This record gives sequence, C-alpha cells and structure tokens, in this order.
Amino acid sequence: MDIFDRLESNVRGYCRAFPTVFETASGHTMIDESGREYIDFFAGAGSLNYGHNHPALKARLLDYVAGDGIVHSLDMATSAKRRFLDTFEEVILQPRNLDYKVMFAPGPTGTNSVEAALKLARKVTGRHNIVSFTNGFHGMTLGSLALTGNSGKRAGAGVPLSHVSHMPYCDYLGTEADTIAQLERFLEDSSSGLDLPAAFILETVQAEGGVNVATSGWLKALAELAARYEVLLIVDDIQVGCGRTGPFFSFESFGLQPDIVCLSKSLSGYGLPFAITLMKPHLDAFDPGEHNGTFRGHNAAFVTATAALDEFWRDDELSRKVRRDAELIRDTLLDLASEYDAEIRGRGMIQGIQFETPDVASEISRAAFERGLIIETAGPKDEVVKALPPLTITDEGLREGLGILRESVEAVMSREFVDSNR
Repeated sequence: MDIFDRLESNVRGYCRAFPTVFETASGHTMIDESGREYIDFFAGAGSLNYGHNHPALKARLLDYVAGDGIVHSLDMATSAKRRFLDTFEEVILQPRNLDYKVMFAPGPTGTNSVEAALKLARKVTGRHNIVSFTNGFHGMTLGSLALTGNSGKRAGAGVPLSHVSHMPYCDYLGTEADTIAQLERFLEDSSSGLDLPAAFILETVQAEGGVNVATSGWLKALAELAARYEVLLIVDDIQVGCGRTGPFFSFESFGLQPDIVCLSKSLSGYGLPFAITLMKPHLDAFDPGEHNGTFRGHNAAFVTATAALDEFWRDDELSRKVRRDAELIRDTLLDLASEYDAEIRGRGMIQGIQFETPDVASEISRAAFERGLIIETAGPKDEVVKALPPLTITDEGLREGLGILRESVEAVMSREFVDSNR
C-alpha cells in the first residue's frame, strides 16, 4: 500500500475502510492481489447494479472498441448515442407513459446531473431558491453540496452554500408530524421568510443520509403541493434508480411523474461514468451550448447502457428477483433487529440496520471485511450498516453474504456487551 500512502491524496476514503489492493472482479465477487475473495455488498456505491464485468455488457463493449467505435464525441451525433436513445425510449419511457427529453449532463457523474437540473429549474421559473430535505445527499460540487444536509460534507466547500432552504424529510420529526403541511404553511405565508422555490428536490430513499424511506403518502402529497404552487419536482434517482428498489425508477410505483429526473451511477450498467438529466419537454429551455462540458459524449457508456437495457429491462424478471431478494434481506435484518434492539429501514435492495450506539455500525463493517464481505455505513454519524448488493447476485452469494453480516453483528455486539459490563 506504500505507493498509495506516498502519492495519493489524503482525501481518499473507501480504501481506508477496505484496506487491500483489489485486482479482479466478476459478478458479486471482488478478488485482491493475494487471491482472497470478497462478497460485494457495496456495488460501487450503487454504480454496479448488474455486478462486476457482466458478460453480456462486456461482450458488447469489447466488440465496439475492437471495431474502432468512437469513444469521445462531445455532443455530436453518433450511432452509439442513437442506439441508446432509441432503446431508452422503447424500453423505459414508452412502457411507463413517460414523456421526457434527455440531456446528456455536461459531466459524467451524478452531481453533474443535479447541477444541470438546478440550473434548468432556475432558468425556467426565474426563481433562485431550491427546497431540499434534511439528511439529503445530492453530490459534492457547490450547487449539489448546498442541497446536502451533512455538515461535514458541507464544511468542505469553504464558502457559504446559499439559495437553498432545507425542510424536514418524511418522518424526520417523527411519524406523527405532518411535514408537508408544515412546508405548505411556509409557502402560503408571505412572512415565513421562505422565498417561493424554483423546485423541490428529493430522493425517494435517502441512501447516504441513512437509508431513510419516504412513504407513498408523503411523496404524493409533495407532488400535489409542487403542482399547486407551480414548483418543479426534481427526483434524484442517482443511487436508488436503475432497479435498486425493484422498478427501473424508484418513484414509478407511486404513480409520480417528476418534472425533472437525475440519473447516473448504474445507468451505464458497467461502472463507466454516465449521467443524464430528464426533463418534461416544455422545460427544455437551454439555448445551444448554454450548459455544456467535454465528457457529455461518453460513447463506451452509451454502448454498455444500451446493453444493460436490452439484457435486463425488456421484461420484469429482474424486478421480480429484486422483490424476492429484498424479502430475504429484510428477514435477516429483522431477526438481527429483534435480537439486538436495532432499527431497520430501506426498500428493495437498499436496506440498512441502525444500532443504538453509532460506532457499532463502523465496527460491524470492519468485522465483515475481515470475514470477506464488503459493506459500507451510511447516515450523518455512519450509524447505519447499509446492504447494497448487486441486483444480479446469486442466491448462494446473497445467503453467504447475509451469513457473514450476521456473524459480524454477533461478534461486535458480544464485545459491546462485555465492554459495557466491565
């Protein structure tokens, strides 16, 4: 590890939680230089919903590169882009009766999609303020960071983060509190100090914020409120889209049709950087070149994204698998929660367990890594152990990973019991 410590910036993070040098990966398995195998319950922070090096996607990419397919094209038209747009419309948009224009975000990561959404919402409405929600996470560039709740991440900006108002997320004030009514009171009262926003932006499941889940009622009420006050509704589906909760979009089960949708992470299907911003056609207000960037034409990602749509989204087999596997994850976490007085949360294949002592989650993650499982933590104090396996994980791999998780919890909690009784 010497070369990393000597030359790479201190800003690196995940390598500290998982201190080994990885060399190869396939499906749900990562292998380090010593040949040790690890079950991946991290999936590239949600960028590898279809696992590592899926054969169908890899074959399509290798054929494209071997045929001298164009890789970089800015926003020029290419056959790879056309195939992606044709397939996305046919497989994703039309069956869901969704009418969106596609903007290839000027940078290839999730925060670029969010920045485009914010800039567009402000341009269309002529308003500057955005309402974000407590514990939300939307990226690390300045506009996205202003939306983010975590104080540690916000402090890294080094400048004031403005033009955003943070309001309580679903159940942030307890299950009895009506946070939508509270938000409406702010909107209707000209003396509340809340400028009428250009948009509301939210995650239906707050992944980094602690695996907090918005209820169907809350989401529908927020959409109705947005329509009533002519505020745009932006759904950040970067981590929990592309099948993570079951359907392709995390919001479609609730009958929502957001004005703007942010997609990235598993959109390419292969771990290649790729981000788009979807908008209803009447919101397509940018002038040519008004918002642009060098890497908005990542054709290799178009190729693997198209392959992923062909392989996984022409039927509902993957969505049904996600529902089955989600039940197994939930049953395991429920057993642990009842045994150790913990709380579970999540939906689909993003689920977490929170223990009373915040440090316990990080200890469990370390214990799991020692036993051959990669699993991260989430929440403002890293107090939640977050299970995020590839959607394509085998039954055997899922059960083995959950078994390691159970062993790790038992090992850490037994130490906690001993320490608390010394």
